[in-house]
Amino acid sequence: MAFPAQVPTSRTFDPGAFPVKVFRAENGKEVRILQGSTRTDLKLSLTYANVTDAQAQAFLNHYDDSQGTLKRFNLGSKVKEGFEGSSSSFFGNTDAGVRYRYEQAPQFTQVRPGVTTVTVNLIGVL
Repeated sequence: MAFPAQVPTSRTFDPGAFPVKVFRAENGKEVRILQGSTRTDLKLSLTYANVTDAQAQAFLNHYDDSQGTLKRFNLGSKVKEGFEGSSSSFFGNTDAGVRYRYEQAPQFTQVRPGVTTVTVNLIGVL
């Protein structure tokens, strides 16, 4: 099942870091070795404010189909809609194989009957 095709009302993105191994000597000198050419531990938090309960259910269905935090998936183009920068580098270089998985189950806040706000926290992995 594809990630729900909805445009988020807000996004929070942590670009992660390059995998660097640090070796520190007793005298305080250190050597750093780059162990990869792609950032890891990317974090993306998406908020979908005031969606219908049926739209919110789609996120729970996708979470179940992904077997919780187990399976990786590609983000749909709707997640990047409205972002005017280079989305391929901003949301992780999908050409390098970066895909996302759930960090935790989606969070649901009922605003009023039939209307829910959904927060989805994802981790970008190779």
